[in-house]
Amino acid sequence: MKQIWAPWRMEFLLADKKSSGCPFCALPSEGNDRENLILCRSDLSYIILNRYPYNNGHLMVVPFKHEKALESLSKESVVDLSTMLQRSIRLLKQAFKPDGFNVGINLDAAAGAGIPGHLHYHVVPRWVGDTNFMPILNDVKVLNEHLLDTYDRLKKRDGG
Repeated sequence: MKQIWAPWRMEFLLADKKSSGCPFCALPSEGNDRENLILCRSDLSYIILNRYPYNNGHLMVVPFKHEKALESLSKESVVDLSTMLQRSIRLLKQAFKPDGFNVGINLDAAAGAGIPGHLHYHVVPRWVGDTNFMPILNDVKVLNEHLLDTYDRLKKRDGG
């Protein structure tokens, strides 16, 4: 039997699930963009790789403003988020050449939001045939590239 190693997942499994504060508010102010997987910023939002991705290149577009409801964002923030979504898709197309994308937002815990108090968009690159027996039979997802390698690949294409 072949073994699949994803040692970075232990961080998620062992993490304190009751940590205080909002990571989407805290991470941008730390000044460690590569360590925190923040790819780029605009005045009102930023793009960050998902630390626990569904697929290689899975990233999120997050407004700096801590807001739970999409309809509460200013028009400028909504436009900025859309512009950053376009930028995300452009970067992922250049770096990974996916066949398609899932783009979505989970509003509140009932909709599946892992951080329900701070809305954010998910951008997941997809390839024909990227779903196989592993998630179905074993509740395991195989990722082909380390997160920091993905970060470097995307950052290079964004001028960083």
